[in-house]
Amino acid sequence: MVMEESETPRSPEAKLGMQVEDLWDVQEPQLSPTDKLNACFESIPVSAFPHAPLSQVIEISSDTSLAEAVKLLARHKVLSAPVVDVKAPEDASWIDRYIGVVEFAGIVVWILHQSEKLEGSSAFESAMNGSEVDIGPAVAAAAASGMSSPRFKSMHPDSPTATCGKFFETLTSSDFYKNTKVGDISGSFRWAPFLALQKANSFLTMLLLLSKYRMKSVPVVDLGEAKVDNIITQSAVIHMLEECAGLHWFESWGSKKLFELGLPLMKSSHIVKVYEDEPVLQAFKLMRQNGVGGVPVVASGGSKAVGNISIRDIQFLLMAPEIYNEYRSITAKNFVTTVRRYLEENQNESPFLSGMVTCKKDDTLKEVITKLDSMKIHRIYVVDEDGNLEGVITLRDIISKLVHEPRGYFGDFFDGVLPLPANSRV
Repeated sequence: MVMEESETPRSPEAKLGMQVEDLWDVQEPQLSPTDKLNACFESIPVSAFPHAPLSQVIEISSDTSLAEAVKLLARHKVLSAPVVDVKAPEDASWIDRYIGVVEFAGIVVWILHQSEKLEGSSAFESAMNGSEVDIGPAVAAAAASGMSSPRFKSMHPDSPTATCGKFFETLTSSDFYKNTKVGDISGSFRWAPFLALQKANSFLTMLLLLSKYRMKSVPVVDLGEAKVDNIITQSAVIHMLEECAGLHWFESWGSKKLFELGLPLMKSSHIVKVYEDEPVLQAFKLMRQNGVGGVPVVASGGSKAVGNISIRDIQFLLMAPEIYNEYRSITAKNFVTTVRRYLEENQNESPFLSGMVTCKKDDTLKEVITKLDSMKIHRIYVVDEDGNLEGVITLRDIISKLVHEPRGYFGDFFDGVLPLPANSRV
């Protein structure tokens, strides 16, 4: 549907798109389309971006337990949240008020890091045999791949590394898990330092942070209130783009086919994947090692994907551990099948139920944006006519095709990123 110039915007995002349209029309004709968009977005303050739903602008106190943090992230359907230092004075500036961002990726880093300290199996075996023991860091380590431990180097599904079905129920009922505070895993903030924008910063700055600089979300702070006023996510930007369908600036870009834009950026030979018979925690280890937010689950011995596991899906190991009790080991296939059944039985809406969402490289970018936005997912897999993987496209990839970073653009901007707390203990 083409949006007429005189038409009332159907949403705040569409209104913003029309503002870009007005700026687009007055740009110098000799500029390239990308340079035009750069100029348009540099002229719009980030304060113009529509506010996220109040339920998604949350803060988590540094003394919140890890268990409660996982529940909060899942309940509010967000990947991350700013962490407020409970020791900061009431009149603290925003720089002193926030110490980082807790996110599912950071929680995975923490859990996997415990595995690197695992030195033996006696505690693990006691827990698996139902002994009354308090789980400490060594046993929590079995919640991860354990590949750094000489005792647990095997990745065969029958090995302790794979973790038997009852392990996570034992882990999440332990005092160790319940009593670990968000502030205790602050070292994992190396994945997500508290890097915020002020309302006067430009749209271009925000788009570059969400693409080239790999941030999943960007907090916008109110200097007067010294607190977060809005949180802009990659998903919110994709939704804005979908709402701009019909506008000239969007159609000139979005009507191009994927291969014309050089997408997918990640080709089939470089896709990080997990095979269906591998331990599910191998999927999360691969995400950590490669800095990606999800991996396809591939049929053993083949190249066809049968499912997708995202970083946020770690919540299903921590919040519903009892659903895996029947399994000797939790493989990637077991995980996908069991979580799907759990969500369907409980009538819970989740992007997980979208399954394996695919496209073809001759699809238009507009078509892909519509799929990503309507299904509330963060990646789409490019397949050939036979269903074999040819690549993957993420939200970040799409945003990166919208703008580019001018030479010397950020200057000393990143000097304000806070260092890790001195007492962090990941």
